Amino acid sequence: MADADKDEPEIKVAVALKYEPGKDRVPQLTAKGQGRVAARIVEIAQASGVHVEHNEALARSLSRLEFGEQIPKELYRAVAEVVGFVLKKTGEIKKVRRE
Repeated sequence: MADADKDEPEIKVAVALKYEPGKDRVPQLTAKGQGRVAARIVEIAQASGVHVEHNEALARSLSRLEFGEQIPKELYRAVAEVVGFVLKKTGEIKKVRRE
């Protein structure tokens, strides 16, 4: 790591979710990892212009899921808050409301 990166927190766990309003019923887990894999997930997301939400507890819970497994009901609210925030930030929520 470069000296400039010392101030950034170490990424311990990361997950990636895919959700297309109007197409997907629920968000789907598309990537998960720890350590270097987690850092790479975040790096790819940022390079692709994808919003990165830092919530280690939620990421840890979601990382226990298998790919294709439905998000447990007890995590719906937390995931919905993240998805809602991202949709608002990207302007996608306006498109969903108009349709």
